[in-house]
Amino acid sequence: MYKKILVAIDGSDSGMHALRESFKIASRITVVAVLPEYSGDLDMVGVGNLMASMKKPFEQTLSQAKAMARAEGAMLRAVLEEGDPYEKIVDIAEAENADLIVMGRRGLHTVERALLGSVTARVIGYSQRDVLVVPEHASVGWQKILLATDGSKYSRMASEKAIDIAKAFGGELKAVSVVDVPSDLYGVSPDTVEKMVQESKGYVEEIRQKADAAGVKTETFVKEREAYLAITDLAKEESADMIIMGSHGRTGLRRLLMGSVVEKVIGYASCPVLVVRS
Repeated sequence: MYKKILVAIDGSDSGMHALRESFKIASRITVVAVLPEYSGDLDMVGVGNLMASMKKPFEQTLSQAKAMARAEGAMLRAVLEEGDPYEKIVDIAEAENADLIVMGRRGLHTVERALLGSVTARVIGYSQRDVLVVPEHASVGWQKILLATDGSKYSRMASEKAIDIAKAFGGELKAVSVVDVPSDLYGVSPDTVEKMVQESKGYVEEIRQKADAAGVKTETFVKEREAYLAITDLAKEESADMIIMGSHGRTGLRRLLMGSVVEKVIGYASCPVLVVRS
C-alpha cells in the first residue's frame, strides 16, 4: 500500500521503535532528523563549536538508523535538517512525494498524551500525506483494523483506504461510529439522540456494504460514549492491530490542536493509529 515512507526520528526510543516497525511496511525509507534552529546570538564567540555539539547527537541517531536498515536489508536515505521540525517533516514529505509519514509516540503519561502544539499534531494538521503514529511498545499489523467513522468526506477517504489495506493483507475490518453527546441531551431531546444513532448505523452499514463488495469481512459497532474512549476501548476489546481515522486537516487545525478526537485517540491508543489525509 505504501512504497515511499518518510520516518521522523529525534533520538528517542519511541522514534527508533517507529523506524524499526517501518521496515515491515516498505524497504525504501527516508529518515529525517530535524535540529531546531539556534535562537541565540550568532555573533557569540564559539557558536560554531556549539552548533557542532548540537548536531552531534542527531548525526549519531542517523548513523544508528543506517545500521538498523543494513541489518534489515532495507534501503535508507538519511537526512539531517535544521529548522522547525514539523515544517521540515512536511516539506520533505512533499519533496520526496512520500506516501506515508511515520512518527513514534512515547508512553502513556499524562503530559505525553497531550499533543497540544506538538510536532505530531502539526504534521497531521499541515501535511497532505497519511500519517502513522506508532506507540513505543506497539507493533504494526494489518490483520484486525478498527475504522472509526463520522460520516464525513474525510472518514469516507479513510474507509476506502482501510478496505484496500484489509483486502491487500487478508485482514478483517471493524467499523465503529460514535454518538458523543452531552448526557443531559438524553433527557431534553431523546429524539435527537435516536436520530444520531440511526445516522451512525447508516455510516457503518455503508462501510459494511463496500467491504462486502471487496470481499473483506466486516463487523460494525455503534457506541454512545465520549468518542475517543469508545474508540480506544473497542480497539483493546477487539485486539485491533491498527486504528484508522480520517482527519479534517488544515482547515480543522485549530480544532486538532485543541483536543480533537484524532488527537486523543493518538494519545490514548495502545496500538498504532493511521490518520488518512489522501
